[in-house]
Amino acid sequence: MEKTQIRLLLAEDDRNLGNILKNYLEAKGYATTLCVNGQEAAETFAKKDFDFCILDIMMPVKDGFTVASEIRTTNKKIPILFLTAKALQQDKLKGFEIGADDYITKPFSMEELLLRMQAILRRTEEPGKANFNENTYIIGNYTFEYNRQTLTIHGKEMKLTSKEAGLLRLLCTHANEVLDRSTALREIWNDDSYFNARSMDVYIVKLRKYLKEDPLVELINVHGVGFKLVMNT
Repeated sequence: MEKTQIRLLLAEDDRNLGNILKNYLEAKGYATTLCVNGQEAAETFAKKDFDFCILDIMMPVKDGFTVASEIRTTNKKIPILFLTAKALQQDKLKGFEIGADDYITKPFSMEELLLRMQAILRRTEEPGKANFNENTYIIGNYTFEYNRQTLTIHGKEMKLTSKEAGLLRLLCTHANEVLDRSTALREIWNDDSYFNARSMDVYIVKLRKYLKEDPLVELINVHGVGFKLVMNT
């Protein structure tokens, strides 16, 4: 059976670069819609169904951070990749705090962009390939469904980003054990650079907030080593 074509929202205010990217991505099999400012991107996202977003940050009318924040209010699951000339660490951390799955700075290679997209999609296209026990975890009073990227407690469902879900699953597979920082960075971020370590700390803080409704569940920092997901009885 033929695989469904992935629908991609591309927001890039440089029309020349935008058209080059659109043509390249379409040649690789992605159904790509190009928007040339943030307002157009936000309005287009609200009207159509997409499977992946690539957002420039410095766009007129509405910047990429704002567009991503608006997208995340209605869709916690769709992958978002920032493509931008802003290389400062605080900008990258802000992007991850909003809920980005990855961040590429200009100049970049088309091959790297494609490989990063494919890595994100591998983490988000797993539904139906594994059984319940491999993808559903009980964390105290929470039910975590990795395939759906949801965390539920007392009927309240929270949507997770793909990186949040990947990190939480890794913590679950090491429940009540110390998860080494380097292991987590290699598994989820593909390398253990200082910047990625900082961004992982942002995600740990977010996961801790999600898990705070059950006092018997703790996500502990083990100084100098890593993290430990503890389920007390």
